[in-house]
Amino acid sequence: MKSDLDRLMRERDLDAIIVAGGEEFNAARYYMSNGAQITHGALFKCRDQPPLLVCSRIELEEAQKSGLALLTAVELGYYERLKEAEGDSLLATARHWADALQRLGMDAGRVGLYGAWQINKTIALYQTLTHTLPQFEFVAEAKGSLIEEAMLTKDAAEIERLKSVAARANAVMETVRRYISGLRRDGEYLRDAAGERVTIGAIKALTRRELMARGLEDTNMIFAQGRAAGFPHSRGDAEVPLQVGKTIVFDLFPRELGGGYHHDMTRTWCIGFVPPAVQALYDTVMQAFDIAVEAYGLGKPTHLMDEAVLDYFEAQGHPTARSHPQTLEGYMHSLGHGVGIDIHEAPSISRLRREDRFQIGNVLTIEPGLYYPERGCGLRVEDLFIVDERGQLVSLTPCTKDLLIPLHAED
Repeated sequence: MKSDLDRLMRERDLDAIIVAGGEEFNAARYYMSNGAQITHGALFKCRDQPPLLVCSRIELEEAQKSGLALLTAVELGYYERLKEAEGDSLLATARHWADALQRLGMDAGRVGLYGAWQINKTIALYQTLTHTLPQFEFVAEAKGSLIEEAMLTKDAAEIERLKSVAARANAVMETVRRYISGLRRDGEYLRDAAGERVTIGAIKALTRRELMARGLEDTNMIFAQGRAAGFPHSRGDAEVPLQVGKTIVFDLFPRELGGGYHHDMTRTWCIGFVPPAVQALYDTVMQAFDIAVEAYGLGKPTHLMDEAVLDYFEAQGHPTARSHPQTLEGYMHSLGHGVGIDIHEAPSISRLRREDRFQIGNVLTIEPGLYYPERGCGLRVEDLFIVDERGQLVSLTPCTKDLLIPLHAED
């Protein structure tokens, strides 16, 4: 949480942090600016002091929504620095950042750099900073950064936003399920009320409309059918028509419109009927899901949950990434991950991450799956959970897990 920032800075021996970036959505800047939707500017924080947000004057009103101390780049003298630098924007930015730190009373020290920007520009800026401002030691953490660790646990306000996104995402999933159940069967395919054959692209378009109507946006959902469902991150081909009896992996991970908090959920469906072999695999995945939930414990290492699922799948004869590291079928991914402003945050629920432990305030997925593309199927079930103030694991994804979508038009 943000209340941990000064402690985390002390642990890393950081005198200050700078959170900057380009015009694209920037999770670190969004987090540190309390959700202000700025695309220019940077945030400066010295240890044990409140942050300073330096913004473009054209974004002053938006930046004010942060509730932070503000200066515009003009007020801080950026354009004078640009003139001194004869138009060299990198050199001007380096001197501008030094001005901001000096405004906070810091003339030298160890400074952590955070945010998102194009890699070539980031490298060029870092080189300019280190050359131009030798009085500062600029630090870039490679793993488990200060902001990532702060984001690891969510405060009450963040939890409420996540619950709101969850409720809306669940409503969209249920709406899509109901729509499919109202389609008419035409042999192995499906037609809508106008008699048009329904494609994966049509279902994705419906989903996006429903998300937008609820103030959410798609972030490249997965809606993969049959053999494509056997590849965990196949997005699905928009031109492919829906078919009865084929597994559909529908992984929906929208966020608040324009950037913000996410929900992450996956359901596996078969339309019209379920082949017995698919039902058997689905029952195995659901048992793995239950085993994962039962393996939870506050303070326990997260990797033990993944290992419990690996033990089960392997005992059932399925290859896994542990038993067969090169496998392209069976269970080939980790069990889950944190969710927040980024769709993938800490903690990781993976046999390969031994240091993560379940903590109050975690928001995380549990998502076991089995994938057999040469059998023409893939199956995954995913809920988003919070670890609440009592240390209990609570699902934010009550949407039905029924595999079968019956076609009511056939009733």
